[in-house]
Amino acid sequence: MNDVPRKSEALVDEWLTLPDVSERLGVDVGKVRRLLQERKLVGVRRGSPAVLSVPAAFLVQGDPADPRADERAGWTVLAWLQGTLTVLADAGFDDDEAIAWLFTPDPSLPGTPIDALRGGRKTEVRRRAQAEL
Repeated sequence: MNDVPRKSEALVDEWLTLPDVSERLGVDVGKVRRLLQERKLVGVRRGSPAVLSVPAAFLVQGDPADPRADERAGWTVLAWLQGTLTVLADAGFDDDEAIAWLFTPDPSLPGTPIDALRGGRKTEVRRRAQAEL
């Protein structure tokens, strides 16, 4: 068993297990696993016993890419997450490091990259992620 603390552990305030993600998105757990395989989502094993978990901030109500969408709409994966995860992976970040990067405050944004993504500022975030290359 891996007792090494994850970099992301102290930065993420809410985690969801795969069944929790499944329930929130209204899909089966197999679909959530496919989202992970396709790198539309990432997660890390945490706790004891170690359970694969995803930051809750990766899911949003409505579609932030559509300004007409409202919060009554269903839950979905944050639209700009996958591209950002790809840039971070290209820079050599593993899943834990990518999550930690997304949740680490960046005074030049201001806030965290995940907050900026949730606010629709994907270009700014990806520019900073590409600087990690």
